[in-house]
Amino acid sequence: MNFFGIGLPETIAIAVVVLLVFGPKKLPEIGKSLGKAIKGFQEASNDFQSEFKKEVDAIESAVKSPSQIESTEAAKNKSESNT
Repeated sequence: MNFFGIGLPETIAIAVVVLLVFGPKKLPEIGKSLGKAIKGFQEASNDFQSEFKKEVDAIESAVKSPSQIESTEAAKNKSESNT
């Protein structure tokens, strides 16, 4: 098990230190608040990604629109010059 470059012995040592510092009664409360914080971070990340994707799509459609207009005008001018 290698999590952020920390092996199993280091993880156990960290858990022991946390247990000694906070005590067994505080650990469930700390875990709950940590879980809420992680969930909030994930929701914010998902919101950011969806907003970013919407903006990219809007920019892409704005960039494509002028080129479509130009190609339509070019086709129109070509058909007018052929007549």
